[in-house]
Amino acid sequence: MNYLEALSRRYSVKKFNTEIIPRETLHNILESGKLSASSLGLQPYKILIVESKEMKEKLIPAFYNPSQVSTCSHLIVIISKKILDESYINGYFRHISEVRETPEEKLDLFRKSISQHINQKTHDEIFNWAEKQSYIVLANMMYAAAMENIDTCPMEGFRQDLIEEILEINPDSEKATVALALGYRSEEDHFQHMKKVRKPNEKLFKFI
Repeated sequence: MNYLEALSRRYSVKKFNTEIIPRETLHNILESGKLSASSLGLQPYKILIVESKEMKEKLIPAFYNPSQVSTCSHLIVIISKKILDESYINGYFRHISEVRETPEEKLDLFRKSISQHINQKTHDEIFNWAEKQSYIVLANMMYAAAMENIDTCPMEGFRQDLIEEILEINPDSEKATVALALGYRSEEDHFQHMKKVRKPNEKLFKFI
């Protein structure tokens, strides 16, 4: 299956069949999120993977349309950071130093550039930027899942306060941005038989 076939087959599943995704396949999807492009490489987010039946059941009341959560194999929740302090930036550069086997001193100019860039932003600007980064991760994981023949449903329709309470997210420094249900479509989900509706090319694309 090529990528256009995979994306054409993809739709936002309303009900899964409860079958569990193989561990290797799940790993590949998560790796696609890890490898996502990230501005300045800072990855201002973390990815929670809900796989236990007990936790999924706890989360059901937090979603306005709970059928995906109750039937999916795994539920991914992307958490965006609201604050990027010096400690976070320093940790990032320590990691670069370790991975690339480069003395931290040689990274000082880059570190100062990033610190200045971040310090010029308001808290709201940092959070809005972090959320945009999170959606790049979401898109990559959806694409990878489609290539792995795994069905998905991205979801923003949840009670912010409840999902953050259940997942023990500190609302002062983080926010649950978006969720992604993973699994295999149920035969009972009639949406899979509907034709995909998108703008025609002449209304969507403009060559200049």
